[in-house]
Amino acid sequence: MLVKNPRPAYRKWLKRGALILFVVEAASFVGTYAVWHKVNTERDYRKYLRDNYPSVLEVYYRTGEIIDSQSKIRQIDQAYWAKEGV
Repeated sequence: MLVKNPRPAYRKWLKRGALILFVVEAASFVGTYAVWHKVNTERDYRKYLRDNYPSVLEVYYRTGEIIDSQSKIRQIDQAYWAKEGV
């Protein structure tokens, strides 16, 4: 007679935990990319960050300067805001 051995309960929890972790990680990646894209494409949003969260904007500028040493986004933004008087 063939005897069936039930799967251990921890395997079910392990699979669920891995799935939840994967979904949370994917959602975090999508959210982070969406914020980065908004900062990268909208000068008004960068101004909002400058006024309310200057450390976040500084990290954005430094990261851009590390990736591309020829990056002039900081200087362009500062010149634009100086010209606008804000």
